[in-house]
Amino acid sequence: MKQDTRNFILFAVLAAIILFGGNFLSARFFPRAANPPATKLVDGKSQVVATPTGPAATGAAAVRDLKIVQAESPRVPIRTADLQGSINLKGARIDDLTLTKYKQTIDKNSPPIRLLSPRGTKDAYFAGFGWNGDGVSVPNGDTVFTASGGALTPTTPVTLRWANGKGQVFALTFAIDDKYMFTVRQSVGNAGPAAVALRPYALVSRSGVGTEPDTWTNHIGPIGVFDKGATYDITFDNLKGKDATFMGRIWGSNAKAGDNFFDAKGGWLGFGDKYFLAAVIPDPKAQVHAGFHAANGDTFQGDFTQAPRVIAPGKALVSTAKFFAGAKETNTLDRYEDRLGIQHFGKAIDWGWFEVVEKPIFKYLDWLFRMIGNFGVAIILLTVTIRTLIFPVAQRQFASMAAMKAIQPKMKAIQEKHKDDKARAQQEVMALYKAEKVNPLAGCLPTLIQIPIMYSLYKVLLLTIEMRHQPFVGWIHDLSAPDPATILNAFGYLPYHLPPFLAIGIVPVLLGISMFFQFKLNPAPMDDAQKQVFAIMPWVLMFVMAPFAVGLQVYWITSNLWTVAQQRLLYARHPGLKEPAVKK
Repeated sequence: MKQDTRNFILFAVLAAIILFGGNFLSARFFPRAANPPATKLVDGKSQVVATPTGPAATGAAAVRDLKIVQAESPRVPIRTADLQGSINLKGARIDDLTLTKYKQTIDKNSPPIRLLSPRGTKDAYFAGFGWNGDGVSVPNGDTVFTASGGALTPTTPVTLRWANGKGQVFALTFAIDDKYMFTVRQSVGNAGPAAVALRPYALVSRSGVGTEPDTWTNHIGPIGVFDKGATYDITFDNLKGKDATFMGRIWGSNAKAGDNFFDAKGGWLGFGDKYFLAAVIPDPKAQVHAGFHAANGDTFQGDFTQAPRVIAPGKALVSTAKFFAGAKETNTLDRYEDRLGIQHFGKAIDWGWFEVVEKPIFKYLDWLFRMIGNFGVAIILLTVTIRTLIFPVAQRQFASMAAMKAIQPKMKAIQEKHKDDKARAQQEVMALYKAEKVNPLAGCLPTLIQIPIMYSLYKVLLLTIEMRHQPFVGWIHDLSAPDPATILNAFGYLPYHLPPFLAIGIVPVLLGISMFFQFKLNPAPMDDAQKQVFAIMPWVLMFVMAPFAVGLQVYWITSNLWTVAQQRLLYARHPGLKEPAVKK
């Protein structure tokens, strides 16, 4: 009885830790949408609640207005179906870019996602291209180039030129495809009397670290591919000389302050958010010195520099780089990797260990979505498909569990008979396994097979932008955000905000109910403490999972219900498993 009481007290403590600390742990291990806007239901539709603005609300120093900064220097427009913005002729920077097909919120009048902004504005973020050289007058951030041509479009490239007055003429020719890839041809003509040595470079710079957390399941921040493949070890904190991350402090990070540069051939580097990426890409055949560093004021830069090249009088130096600025669409990244030969460009999405499983799952989900037109229904069909495919594995596991339970009385008898001779008892048990043709590990193997499959499905829904702002049914207008129909504040009508673990919506309640029925189908536990654990666990997990994206919750609900249906079938085939354990 004391043991049962101790078990229950231990469970109560663990349940409290899960309930009140689950938000912290889930934010670290399983990221959700970054700071989703508060919403409320109005006439069956979710609407964003206005957020206070201004210096008093942000607690930060005022920054200059974007339109004022844009008007201070001449610009060349950028116009494509997916991108709108401009190139700043002062410094030849791509520092003004919005993604026309991705809005900031689900509101009909929401502005598009702004990826790049000029220096001096909020969240400055830009790419630059140029040259370094000793004894040579080279363009810098204050140099104003002259543009030839009109707007930059997929069919009309633009060339920027600047002469230093000493015989060297610098030119940058920008071209863009129909998605997110810029090609930048850097050339220098030397009409001077002597040879000069120059090093072409490219950089991407950003201010601030954003609001999305860098976690074990999804890397946010500096990312690059060098000779040894993709690196996710470098973090914003690491660049500032601090401990790498929460996970880095637990597991240890391979990156250390001052150890963020690499000599490599080709590759790429930049900064990745959950759904978006800005990265500079050298020529795949070029040998480069590349890496990341930080400056004061939370400013970070990733750049690469090629080896010095001598330009004789009357000769020219030409090098080509690329710049990606856009959404981390899986098919788009893979297409660039294949067609342009960009090493591991698909790893801009942090697939992790199970990429070989996750990619096919995504391809099938994407096909279902294109065929059906509703991402929520596609998630349901995907989950049913996977659960059905692994049903034979689950059936073998149940059969093994039934066989093990059937020989439990014989095993107990052997253990009682040889309780003073453990070696002999072990020999007798092994002989019993052989005689009854039972493999004790057979019940574990199916679980080991299912874990990477189900985790891969979870991570596909977590990482891919294709689910962002996708509606499902009724009030659910964004499957990548938590359920906006929060019950405890009357669906947003009561004037207070709930902490994440109390923001229980209708979908999380359905998730709790599905878990309740799943737990009910498990074999009845032996003691009362275990019964209490099984009784309360679905509702504890409901609170823990409530802040997650609705798309993930739809997946969990479908998986639970399908598991319930499969368990009923399996219990019908193995009724012995349903019998409660007998106290001794």
